[in-house]
Amino acid sequence: MNDEELMAGARAAFDALDPVPEGVLAAARSALAWRAPAAALAELRHDGAVRPAAGVRGGTGRSLRFACAAEPAAGPAVEIEVTGDGRHREITGRLVPPASAEIVVRHRDVPAGRTAGRTGQSGMFCLPEVPEGLVSLLFRLPGGASVVTSWVRV
Repeated sequence: MNDEELMAGARAAFDALDPVPEGVLAAARSALAWRAPAAALAELRHDGAVRPAAGVRGGTGRSLRFACAAEPAAGPAVEIEVTGDGRHREITGRLVPPASAEIVVRHRDVPAGRTAGRTGQSGMFCLPEVPEGLVSLLFRLPGGASVVTSWVRV
């Protein structure tokens, strides 16, 4: 018996006795669709709670700041505020320095690659219905450059 036959036998045994759940396989397939290998990674640099302004109704939010390692040369920083509860969150934010960009929300319940919104010339944006859970934002900038935030639970 050679190595290939031994591995084929082990693989068959695992497939029969302990198969990989379909949900895990689906998550692995969709992770490949979320790839953005040429995008600059903006890593989480700050995560804090926001206090509501005096006299303003509503709950508290959460402010997050993402920045590239060699900011601003690698790409703009991303500042967001997350509000809401229940099944959806509202994410408002801006790119620093300001830039217009197409925004893609990366989440297991959102089809891969679907545009969720755009920033204005001032770099400001609002995404009103982002599902709760692990989220990453992909910003497609003019000229083909992209910036993607690290994954964060909202």
